[in-house]
Amino acid sequence: MKLTYQLFSVVFALAFSLFLSPSAFAGEMGSVEAKEVVLSVNVNSASAVELAERLNGIGEARAQLIVEYREVHGPFTSVEQLLNVKGIGAATLNKNRDLIRL
Repeated sequence: MKLTYQLFSVVFALAFSLFLSPSAFAGEMGSVEAKEVVLSVNVNSASAVELAERLNGIGEARAQLIVEYREVHGPFTSVEQLLNVKGIGAATLNKNRDLIRL
């Protein structure tokens, strides 16, 4: 009976320690890496808040200018048309080019 209790204690302690340290099996299961999820944004339908959240170097004020530009001039037909929005230059456009959908 005492041997069974000791064996149970050892197994429980091992299982509990693995529960607290999931990296113990990392070698067998492979490592899990955090991956950045980048969401593209449609500049013809996104709100100013969405544009500001998803585009690099675009704050809420500039995002609002994008929305106002499309309301006055209609939907963007090319990514390069964003250069017509005050405050958006080639550098800003280039760092967001892969995120922008029409």
